[in-house]
Amino acid sequence: MSTELTGDAVKNAGAISWAGTDAGEAALVERCVARDQGACSELVNTHQRMVYALAFHLLGDRDDALDVSQEVFLRVFRTLPSFRGQSALRTWIFRIVVNQARNRQRWWNRRHRTQQVSLDLHVEQCGELESRGEMPPDRLLASKEVAARIDQALDRLPFDQRTVVVLREVEGLRYEEIAFSLGVAVGTVKSRLTRARQTLREELLGLRA
Repeated sequence: MSTELTGDAVKNAGAISWAGTDAGEAALVERCVARDQGACSELVNTHQRMVYALAFHLLGDRDDALDVSQEVFLRVFRTLPSFRGQSALRTWIFRIVVNQARNRQRWWNRRHRTQQVSLDLHVEQCGELESRGEMPPDRLLASKEVAARIDQALDRLPFDQRTVVVLREVEGLRYEEIAFSLGVAVGTVKSRLTRARQTLREELLGLRA
């Protein structure tokens, strides 16, 4: 992935304050804003797996996740000078991923694209269960069936609800971090998560048509 900075990179790195960022991240960001290509490569290498994984969880499509990842890093480098340490750098990047994924989702909806994530694709992208070699065939089959049902249930959630589930249950973010990533209040995060969990519970118990 190219880390070449565009001409609209913002200046004045020295004006950045770092209340929510550790010294290492602050130094890395300042070097990136100063167009240090080594620092830009370091930032991409540190966060690219996380960016792709989150995009894939939100969109369920390998090609779309790759496209969004590219868009995310372009956006990161264009807007990095506006980063003021109001959160951890990772959380700030999460916010960009969510926004780009939401834009892609809207693009899908305008074209009435169905959202289906096959278990085979999930395994291809995320890998098999680590203990597969030791798991009896009947348990392996059951685990695949459960994973498929969870994937399908997640796919049917509204995008905003699916996002809070992924950020909370997969990425392990705190409520405050999720709220920042989504640009909403903590109470909104909690209510979306409650509705999403209830819907998933009903789906998995076969209580919904």
